[in-house]
Amino acid sequence: MNRIFISSIAFVLLLNFQLIFAQNYNDALLLSEPGLITGARALSMGNSFTSLSNDFSGVLFNPAGIGLIKKTELSLGMGYNSFYNTTTFFNNQSFADNNTVNFDQFGLILPLPTIQGSWVFAIGYSLVKDFNRTMEFNGFNSENTSMVQELTGEYNEQIPITNDLRLAYEIRNPQTEDYIRDTTLINGLLNQSGGINKKGNINKWSFATSIEIAKGFFVGATFNILSGNYKSDRDYWEDDTQNYYGSSLELVPGDGTTRDFQTFYLNDVIEWDLSGWDSHVGVLYNWNDWFRFGASIKFPSYFTVNENFLVNANSTFGTGNEYSLSPAINDPIEYDIKTPFEYAVGASANILILTVSGDIKIIDYTQMEFIEGFDYEYRNARQKEIDNLFTTTLNYHVGTELKIPFLPVFARVGAMYMESPYVDDPVEFDKKYLTAGAGILIDNVFSIEAAISHGWWSDYGDNYGVNVSRTFQDIEVDNLILSLTARF
Repeated sequence: MNRIFISSIAFVLLLNFQLIFAQNYNDALLLSEPGLITGARALSMGNSFTSLSNDFSGVLFNPAGIGLIKKTELSLGMGYNSFYNTTTFFNNQSFADNNTVNFDQFGLILPLPTIQGSWVFAIGYSLVKDFNRTMEFNGFNSENTSMVQELTGEYNEQIPITNDLRLAYEIRNPQTEDYIRDTTLINGLLNQSGGINKKGNINKWSFATSIEIAKGFFVGATFNILSGNYKSDRDYWEDDTQNYYGSSLELVPGDGTTRDFQTFYLNDVIEWDLSGWDSHVGVLYNWNDWFRFGASIKFPSYFTVNENFLVNANSTFGTGNEYSLSPAINDPIEYDIKTPFEYAVGASANILILTVSGDIKIIDYTQMEFIEGFDYEYRNARQKEIDNLFTTTLNYHVGTELKIPFLPVFARVGAMYMESPYVDDPVEFDKKYLTAGAGILIDNVFSIEAAISHGWWSDYGDNYGVNVSRTFQDIEVDNLILSLTARF
């Protein structure tokens, strides 16, 4: 989940029906962190695939590896994702889970006839990232803070959200009637609850080639066309469950309908339509099928984000009165995000019936950028945030494949350790995965591959402010992939 759950000031600005700069580093990170990438064999070996890459998934790991393929291959895959979140909020735990099923991969690999060496082309589709996320929280905040207070203030003079909901009122100079500020009689001591659901994905249409330029030495490249979508739907409530604001208190002095405050509710929805492109190059050296070394560079992805907002809110009182804001939908805005370079190196060894592989991937998250759609001053401010908050990460991948003696069956296990991109995060925020899988080869023509992964890490989010209404999250993610391949 995002470290900053909502920026309340950004929420205020969204209601202005103008091109408002509400975007921040979380948007760039959402598109920059790599997904698990599709392909059952790769996942079951912990995505330690840079020095292997000898199936269609190789176009996304190291395109040089597809040069090892000698026959035409047609593959497809399905995936299942389960996201489970245990959230602690003011010592109260809540549980939420979300599941998705997707068509993950379709690929065609075509080796061309050559006098010596190899020349291979590949084309296909991959779902490379699933945005499936969820969280729920519920707890009593005994401090003197609230979203209502955060949304009330002199910066809100032109967009009086809490005023329209009769949760705040204006203070004016009694002599001149000049506006001074907005104020509210609400002073925390509210039950806060809510939830957020996220869904969507990033897809790649890939065009790749690999050439063996010397015996056992391959070079390859992939060009990807990107598409996708993302939706975040958040509900948030503040309730006077302890009756601190009883029937004798008017939140707007002189307005009897504002006695006995009960509930403030807000809902905000963000939707993205994504498009873009990126590319990938790699090299691979294969020494007699005993030892392989691979290296690859994924160049930055360039995303164009077409974004829509929908926001509505209401308040209810024990007097029976309810005040609402009409749902506010802004005109779509468009901006561009550039993701970091990704550098990967890997090696593998084939010892009789056992293959062992390992990868290291390097990503410098300070390279994330907003490159179009905003003025220079805004982009510069966001870049300073990115430079201060993010760091370079090392992601580790290891895997083993065992050929079962006398059977066309392969057993695989793997692990991944992906460092948090935030500066000085403790290890519990690093993502850890264990993976396993199996494959069966039928008549040297058809193969069926299955993989499962289990991941876990911690995270937190702020409803508003900094560490005054914070959710602490323990996250678990399970993925299941089934791939089918035919070779001709």
